[in-house]
Amino acid sequence: MSEAPLTPLIRLRGVTRVYGEGQAMVRALAGVDLEIEAGEFVAIMGPSGSGKSTAMNILGCLDTPSAGEYLFRGVHVERLSRDQRARLRRRHLGFVFQGFNLLARTSALENVELPLLYRGEPTAARHAAARAALASVGLEGREGHTPGELSGGQQQRVAIARAIVTQPTVLLADEPTGNLDTQRSREIMELLAGLNRERGITVLMVTHEPDMAEYARRTVRFVDGLIAGDTRRPQLQPQAAEAA
Repeated sequence: MSEAPLTPLIRLRGVTRVYGEGQAMVRALAGVDLEIEAGEFVAIMGPSGSGKSTAMNILGCLDTPSAGEYLFRGVHVERLSRDQRARLRRRHLGFVFQGFNLLARTSALENVELPLLYRGEPTAARHAAARAALASVGLEGREGHTPGELSGGQQQRVAIARAIVTQPTVLLADEPTGNLDTQRSREIMELLAGLNRERGITVLMVTHEPDMAEYARRTVRFVDGLIAGDTRRPQLQPQAAEAA
């Protein structure tokens, strides 16, 4: 007797998202089918208005479909209440944004602790977890620095530490290198690739930069609210390819 196929970590079935009504109606997603397995690193690309950001907002439980199904580990997310979706975000999802979104007058350690504070974790446990997260992104010794005392690349590392301090199942990164120069961008991408490879964190990344997308093992392209392409590549990172 053959084994039943494993359920994908994420599955979208016929997902649409419509904003407005009548002549002002905008169909951001027009019926998206997508499956993502645990441990994948997926780059999501497409022109402005293609629906990629709307899809990421739905995947991140920041928005809900107008129609269709979103299953996370087999659970119908579109049927959850707002509070249930918030709990799913806190327990399973981490977020990294282009603009870092750090509190300006707050230390790196305190910025990273924030998700644990929202969870009600004890102070000692928060400190220990935040220090470990900062060390894992190469910022040991910078715990007391505020964002203004850190470079752009270091600020993004703090943001990544904040995203992974809760040990999320999925890391959603929205243009994580958009505000960085080429060298810092590569460092951040190598860090994300390492988290995916070594910790098994599923990474979903929106980017408009093809060279950054090369770090992912799969690229999904959106056009006019639909998936226009879905390609996979070998598990060879760009820096390894250059050395080969």
